[in-house]
Order: sequence, then structure tokens, then C-alpha cells
Amino acid sequence: MFSLYLNVISQGILTGLIYGLMALGLSVIFGVMRVVNFAHGEFAVVAMYATFLVFRYYGLDPLLMILPLAGLFFVVGYALHVTMVDRFVGRAEHEQFILLVGLAIIMVNGLLMIFGPDARAVNLPYGLDSYLVGPLIIPKARLYAAVAALVLACGLFVFLRYTRTGTAIRACVDNLVGAGVVGLNVKRLYAITFGIGLACVGAAGTLMVMIADAEPSLGSAYTLLAFIIVIIGGLGSMTGALVGGVLIGVSEALAGFVIAPSMKSMFSFALLAAILVLRPQGLMGRQT
Repeated sequence: MFSLYLNVISQGILTGLIYGLMALGLSVIFGVMRVVNFAHGEFAVVAMYATFLVFRYYGLDPLLMILPLAGLFFVVGYALHVTMVDRFVGRAEHEQFILLVGLAIIMVNGLLMIFGPDARAVNLPYGLDSYLVGPLIIPKARLYAAVAALVLACGLFVFLRYTRTGTAIRACVDNLVGAGVVGLNVKRLYAITFGIGLACVGAAGTLMVMIADAEPSLGSAYTLLAFIIVIIGGLGSMTGALVGGVLIGVSEALAGFVIAPSMKSMFSFALLAAILVLRPQGLMGRQT
């Protein structure tokens, strides 16, 4: 019985790392720009369908599509910020909500028109293969996706910590007025940040299709999931996004195994409520 629970927890950790990468994009955008991307999950679903199409027509493994799709989503995010989102930075939250929820509705209905409501799966050659490590049975697809998510998250940390652009973005977070005074192009840095956020969610969607079928209706669920993870980890905390993702992944896996799969969301919200009561700033957030 212990080995069974150990396997469930390991599955939750692997899934949680992918959740964490998805939430990382939301956390980066909010942490730098104070804009909440209410279309976050819908972008992840678009990436899932894009990966499905490439796999179906060209047979390319989703792992090979991570960087190309992340790059494409970065360009889309940059352009979206320049043409639309930039006008709403600093405006009332309800105005940002209307803009991005409207964008989410457009994307969902576009996917429904093109693909219909049916789920689309990527049937990988190794989709049913597993590694046996002691008592653990680790599915190859889930392991590869989780490792890729962790590598991408580490790459983002390195970029923000050790590159000039990353340092400039962090300067905007620490002191926006000071960043402008010393000559930093804040609007351009905000556009890069929004692009990075969409690149994260695009990569996460590419990895998610390795472990779940693509459906247009998943967008709102993924957006809500990303919100829960970011709040649990701490608003604006990148480390917190990964930690929150792992916690949600493990809690969902245990709830689905111990009680019923339909109870997964209840445990996620219960964990969220507990964090809000005990540590309102999140696990890795700063006390204000």
C-alpha cells in the first residue's frame, strides 16, 4: 500500500511541475506589470492544439516543438502587448478583466469552430511505456514533460538573474520610476515580459498535451488552476509558482486516488483557502 501511495505522489509531482511552468507565466506577467492575464489558460489550450496539429501532419514529437512554439508565443505576446495590452497597463482591474476575458472567449470559440468540442489526443510511441525505479512506476511521457518543464523554469530563472535584459526587468519591479529615470525603455521591457509569460504558457501547453487530451473547454479550468497556484505560491514569486504547482499536482493526485477523480478541484480550493487563512501572502510571497 505504501508503494501505491508513493507512485501516486510521484505522478502528482511530475504533473505539478508542468502546472508550475504554466503558472510561472502568469506570475511573471503579474509580478512585473501588475496585469492579470485572464486568457492564460486559453493560450495553453491553443498551444496544445498547435502541438496536436504538428504531430498529426508532420509526426514531430512535442518535445521538439517546445522551443519553436515558445518562440512563436513570445512573438505573439510581444505583439499583443504593443497593440493592445499596453493601453490597459495601470488602468482599473475591471477594464483589464473585460479585455482579456473577451480575448479568451474569442480564442475558445475559434477553437470550437475549427476543431469542434471533441477531445484531440497526441498518441506518442512511448505514451504507454514506463520506467521501473524500485517501487516506482514512472510513465516516460510524464517524466519527459516534467523534466522539460523544470529545465525551462531554470532557464527563465537564469535569464532574469544573469542577463542585462533580465536585470532591467527586475529593476522595473523594484523601482519603476527609477528605471524610467535611468533611461530604461519600460514599455519595451513590459512587452518582453508579456512575451515571456506567453512563451511559458505556450511551452506548458506543448508539454500538457503529452499527458492530457486537448479540449476547447479546458481553457477556463487552466486559467483558474494557474490563479490558484500563483496565489498559493505567492503573487509575483517565480519559485512560489513551481512550489504551488507541485502542491496542487500532489493534492489532485491524492484526492483522485483516495476519494474520487471528481473531487480533485475541491482539494485544490481547500488548499487555497488554508493558505489564504494561514499565510495570506502565499508560501513564498513577501509580507506587506
